[in-house]
Amino acid sequence: METIWQDVKYGTRMLRKNLGFTFVVVLTLALGISANTAIFSVVDALLLRPLPFQDPERLVVVWGTRPEVGREEASLPDFADWRAQNMTFDALAAGTTQNVTLTGQD
Repeated sequence: METIWQDVKYGTRMLRKNLGFTFVVVLTLALGISANTAIFSVVDALLLRPLPFQDPERLVVVWGTRPEVGREEASLPDFADWRAQNMTFDALAAGTTQNVTLTGQD
């Protein structure tokens, strides 16, 4: 145990003596740990945890199509019609994404 304590004291002295090296090492460790944490959070949310739905393997995505455009998001009136006339699915839900750029203070 005393040998370990001597090694810790020696390591601390060397780190104090070389502050530039110490800063680079601490910064590298901080970036590595934070990047690893961020990546694991995404992998955990997307791949490891099950979806918060009963029978998530039964989920499907339904799109509207037009010959001149191809696949497109359904409009709200189309979705309302699909929901009213649905005889295939247990339930239907709609969602959308929107990209925005925040600028300024407000």
